[in-house]
Amino acid sequence: MDDSLLVPVDGSDPARAALKQALDIAVDTGATVHVLHVVPANESRLLQFGDRDIDVLEDEGEEIVDRARSAADERNVAVVDTIVQGEPQEQILTYAESHSVDCIIMGAHGRHGLEEYILGSTTERVVHRSAVPVMTVRAGEDVTQSYPYRSVLVPTDDSDHARAALKLGSTVAARHDSMLHLLFVVDELPETIDPRSTPLSAELKENAHEVLQDAADRTKLSEESLVTAVKAGSVPHQITSYAESTSTDLIVMGTHGWTGLDRYLLGSFTERVIRTSPVPVLTTSLPKDESRS
Repeated sequence: MDDSLLVPVDGSDPARAALKQALDIAVDTGATVHVLHVVPANESRLLQFGDRDIDVLEDEGEEIVDRARSAADERNVAVVDTIVQGEPQEQILTYAESHSVDCIIMGAHGRHGLEEYILGSTTERVVHRSAVPVMTVRAGEDVTQSYPYRSVLVPTDDSDHARAALKLGSTVAARHDSMLHLLFVVDELPETIDPRSTPLSAELKENAHEVLQDAADRTKLSEESLVTAVKAGSVPHQITSYAESTSTDLIVMGTHGWTGLDRYLLGSFTERVIRTSPVPVLTTSLPKDESRS
């Protein structure tokens, strides 16, 4: 996933955190880092009526890209930088496809106010539509970035997209010789019931352990490299709490899930994990031409 990395930059702290993660990977793997700055078309039109015009915005973009290039040069990482105009998510996805990048690494949020464009909606749309894995990185005192990844967490629900994430997560774990945690979260309990004081039914436990055993078998990793766990409660909260308690370095998730119940992880689960995760989150979806096997 890491021969060619795309990092959208906007000068925000999350974008800088994403660039750092990309450079860490590139130093280890020899990957080329593509730095992309998008001058949003809608923002450009608005700002032409204010104090700045398109030329000023492009000059600011040049400064942002120059700083990114300098950071890459300091670590002897091959870098390609580009500045384009347009809708950010469209330009990011178009660039990723036209340059055959292996992974997009971007900040989970970006600038605030009128200048915010590498943020929630853009990140979520890229995550949802990207044909390649997307790694999102938050910035803040509660965020930890560690590389190489010594502990990888894959939440699973036995959906096709979760199986795609399992495949990717187990590949990352094998490459880094890390511990792989497989987590199943039971969220069937009513919100008024405290899962800590309410035992799970035998049927729920059996189903959860069957899912985890199947997932463990699919990884083809040794038992010593695997940990399985069942939790009950809010899915995003349990995922992030488990990541914190186990010193997880990377969470790998599918963009959709619970397909039988028509419940989408993106928007209800994955999106919330991306916004609150203490570590980078790597998301992937099932290729359109694949089906459950």
